[in-house]
Amino acid sequence: MPQKIKLAIIYGSAREGRFCDTVVNWVAAEIAGHQQFAIDFIDPRDLGRNRADVARRLGDVDAFLVVTPEYNHGYTADLKALIDAHSIQWQAKPLAFVSYGGISGGLRAIEQLRLVFAELHVVAIRDTVSFASAWSKFDRNGTLMDPRDARKAMSALLARLQWWAINLREARANTPFLEVAA
Repeated sequence: MPQKIKLAIIYGSAREGRFCDTVVNWVAAEIAGHQQFAIDFIDPRDLGRNRADVARRLGDVDAFLVVTPEYNHGYTADLKALIDAHSIQWQAKPLAFVSYGGISGGLRAIEQLRLVFAELHVVAIRDTVSFASAWSKFDRNGTLMDPRDARKAMSALLARLQWWAINLREARANTPFLEVAA
């Protein structure tokens, strides 16, 4: 049996009463149907509690999936703090995005995050899942009311993330990334 892909789902918001929990729960339920992933949840709320533990957990995974809102046409300070608190843990690993927000569905936040993660040698995949007017897409229980398009997009995202995770994991094992330009 192939080794499972260790995937960190990263919360993009630390606000009290955040909608991020609803979207993360949907993402986790969708991934649960794909047996090749083992999930670890990384929350920026935990950053101050045990920085070494967060660093270890980020370092141990094969891939990342950031669930981010868009606030004022950008991503959150909490997410930026989490990203900036670590460096080598991100390197030579794939990253996917699920975003949510108002009319743009968080896509402006993703575009900015792509630039940030490029500086950390992260391979950000093109496929995304985006929820425009997200608050009207989920019911009171957090159930996505019309999941067809989102599920199709999520399936493509996970297939590409899996491909990158497997190939980059093998590449890192054969040639440690820190040794490439040493």
